[in-house]
Amino acid sequence: MSQQSKALGFALQHQKHKPVMLYNIWDAGSAQVIEQTGATAIATGSWSCAAAQGYQDGEEMPFSALLHTVQRIASSVSLPLTVDFETGYGTNKCDHLAALLQAGAVGINVEDQLMGLSSLNAIPEQCQMLTMLRKVAESQGVALFINARTDIFLQAADTKKHPALMDEAKKRLMAYQDAGASGFFAPGLSDPRLIAELCAFSPLPVNIMVNDVTPPVSQLTELGVSRISVGPRPYIELMAHLKKQALAAI
Repeated sequence: MSQQSKALGFALQHQKHKPVMLYNIWDAGSAQVIEQTGATAIATGSWSCAAAQGYQDGEEMPFSALLHTVQRIASSVSLPLTVDFETGYGTNKCDHLAALLQAGAVGINVEDQLMGLSSLNAIPEQCQMLTMLRKVAESQGVALFINARTDIFLQAADTKKHPALMDEAKKRLMAYQDAGASGFFAPGLSDPRLIAELCAFSPLPVNIMVNDVTPPVSQLTELGVSRISVGPRPYIELMAHLKKQALAAI
């Protein structure tokens, strides 16, 4: 299957009430395991990819290491591959995206946080970046699925503040759509009423990341979520299990 066919097929997997389930992986081996389960797409997670190479999350891993990981994954599986691009790994965002596309990626996550700070990129600047990334994909003939992530809820640990953030989230969603985004990712949002409100409002597929306080997958499906991901949880749980086994054996 061609890269463009994978890209178009991946986009079609995002449907309200029938979401694509992405069990985030970190290397070629974990990607192959997920492919064997009957999954329809492969998604990396920045936290897991970094940790697997001994780095902290937040673009501390060099882009060259991420690119090598993506190249190995793409050459090891046949499913559509979406990559956690964080904020683009420095100033050479367009060149970095071009390299990921050449490696075989058909989707990316792009964050609006200011790396290392507890604040968000201004909407005009974030939209400018999204537009540039869309142009890079178009120049390579790839219908790239740009999953525009907002950290507005993730940065507000007190979930009681989330209702007051909805207007800003919706404003960002619409602006990101106009700038070329394909989907809207709202990690940290866990209130079922707010998730339903966002899904009903959004013309873009909404991505929710599950954790200990989000509704179960069945309820997220009913609420209208189009994409469900699990973030670093698989890696964290696997490493905890590995540590437990090692401690028992030593």
